[in-house]
Amino acid sequence: MFSSAIVSLALAASALANVYITAPVATTSWPGGQPAAVTWQDDGQSPSLASFGAAKFSIYVGNANQQTPLQLISASVDVANVSSLTFTPDPTIGPNSGEYFIRVESLALKDAKSPQYPALAFSAKFTLTNMSGTFNSSIQQEIDGQSTAPIGGATASVSASGSVSHTTAAVTAITSTTSKAATATSTSKSNGAGKHGVAGLAGFVGVAAAFFGAALL
Repeated sequence: MFSSAIVSLALAASALANVYITAPVATTSWPGGQPAAVTWQDDGQSPSLASFGAAKFSIYVGNANQQTPLQLISASVDVANVSSLTFTPDPTIGPNSGEYFIRVESLALKDAKSPQYPALAFSAKFTLTNMSGTFNSSIQQEIDGQSTAPIGGATASVSASGSVSHTTAAVTAITSTTSKAATATSTSKSNGAGKHGVAGLAGFVGVAAAFFGAALL
């Protein structure tokens, strides 16, 4: 079971525009139980990857107001010195679905607008297949809440030279939730990985690179 904790974050796109996740993207489909690779790059915006520093990577689901961690990918990765990490999606964290996303939480850098909270970055929503778990009613309500509380922001594209161009920017309010009911269970066991809660080319930078854009249209 997740511990009960709700933290409200008011996050500006400009404060989150440094970790640009290039995989997974909106078209990514990873099979549960098989190795997958998360990759990222610096988008050329401030703050730099060096400022973002060591970060926690996790799989999440949810909406702009509530998000639930399902699997810890890595407790600490220096995003400035490493540009990828490999992990195995836990098949028990949920069903076959295109509602998953990667959330990256800086362990040192604070959000410029709300310095009591860490800086965050997100991938696009992607698909996990070969899954054996389920979303409980609370998690499903968070997912359904995307219709009224979508996570949105600046769309971004990467040029042939590798630079990132942002076309729009938005400020969104995110509630990071490890709620008492947020358990994604399989038919045989509970989601143990979810106890370690944290949170692309078609995705978004921070909260702002077309994270749910294509998927919500």
